[in-house]
Amino acid sequence: MSHATPSSPVRPVLDVWCELQCPDCHRALDDLHALRARYGDRLEIRLRHFPLEKHQHAYEAAQAAEEAAGQGQDWPYVEAVLARTEELGAKGRPVLLAAAAELGLDAEELDTALVDGRHLLIVDADQAEGKAIGVTGTPTYVIGGERLDGGKSQEGLRERIEEIADRLLAEGGQG
Repeated sequence: MSHATPSSPVRPVLDVWCELQCPDCHRALDDLHALRARYGDRLEIRLRHFPLEKHQHAYEAAQAAEEAAGQGQDWPYVEAVLARTEELGAKGRPVLLAAAAELGLDAEELDTALVDGRHLLIVDADQAEGKAIGVTGTPTYVIGGERLDGGKSQEGLRERIEEIADRLLAEGGQG
């Protein structure tokens, strides 16, 4: 006898390996907006951190994004920082704090989180997992076990993500 309660089918997950100082990740937001508009809650879009060594403020930005998520503003904060990739590269932490303040987050607490390193383990774990599955640049998407590299070109990637998501949703909706 099964004790499972009826529930909605498991949502497909789209992992977005992203770096907040990466202009390509900023350009990828249009695709993410379109995917959200098309699927709503039927597709879970998860931010995964993959700071690149060539961008000196990316690691700190990933930690700031985790603190923003803890304060309830994950994607709005990510988008606010991605809109300033050039400024972030030039100025660093003040840009992260300004983005937090604009969204009504506790910028002082965010600054404290960067000082005490409370989110380092999450960022490090994401980065390690990314390396383990072959992520080399950002943005990289993983859905249904398939890795799609958007670092070189994002051409056609949204359509491929939609194909996979549609297939997973169709499979999840059966029996």
